[in-house]
Amino acid sequence: MSSDRAASGARFAGKTVVVTGAASGIGRATALAFAGEGAVVYAADIDADGLAATVAASNGEIRTQISDVTNTEDIRALMDRAAAETGGIDVVFNNAGAGGDRAPIDEIEPAGWDRTMDLLLRSVAFGIRYAVPHMKGRESTRTGGAAIINTSSVAAVGPGYSPSAYAVAKGGVLHLTKIAAADLARYGIRVAAVQPGFINTNIFTRALEITGDAETMAKAAIAQMSQMAQPVARGGQPEDIAQAVLYLASEAAGFVTGTSLIVDGGLTIGPRDSWDPNSPGLLESLEQFAAQPAG
Repeated sequence: MSSDRAASGARFAGKTVVVTGAASGIGRATALAFAGEGAVVYAADIDADGLAATVAASNGEIRTQISDVTNTEDIRALMDRAAAETGGIDVVFNNAGAGGDRAPIDEIEPAGWDRTMDLLLRSVAFGIRYAVPHMKGRESTRTGGAAIINTSSVAAVGPGYSPSAYAVAKGGVLHLTKIAAADLARYGIRVAAVQPGFINTNIFTRALEITGDAETMAKAAIAQMSQMAQPVARGGQPEDIAQAVLYLASEAAGFVTGTSLIVDGGLTIGPRDSWDPNSPGLLESLEQFAAQPAG
């Protein structure tokens, strides 16, 4: 980290940040945002080409590591390297994930359930476990203290947003966030989660095994549909989540821990008739029915 960057006033100048799932989507956007604000970012993923593209797009310092978050030794090695090279860890964004097994609860097999939990929940638990030894004491040496941010989902709110196993795992991430916030408060480490709505990333097309030109078309269709799914009439972008994560990791959120931030364009605020004047609600429908002539 150059002295010029440290003196630039960037929110994360002089800080070490670890981001998993950084080869694309939300992880890439967040790694780029942290690096752009002065952090030394350790970007981890199983996709080497995607990590190289993340570095190429950055105007800051990003160091990459091939890491499979379903392998706890990979997680440990990632955290150990970041701390060994910079003296400690200030921020961890446990973000890596995918759609998981798509089978409903009455059809899913044990192996599919376990793979989904390993990727989406167990990885977060051990991301915390192996980062914390390198985060203790950072509150006394770094302005704003240390923070862990976990990626949950609107799927944790209730059914209908994702496959069953994914929703359960993301609900687990929310509860884990609260438990970890309580356990780690003694060390001055804050823990929070972000809950994305429909964000235009590769997670949907990869879950459906769509590739090539069809993937481009599918992403465009998903973006168009998402514009009509929530009050904010545009598709969600990875940068929307990145900015929420940077807030939760910053001094501005110094009084925020053990909670989550829903970033969904209003998707979960209520039924469509609560915000769309062109969608008749239950009460309006009943009134129309009652106004019809008898017989």
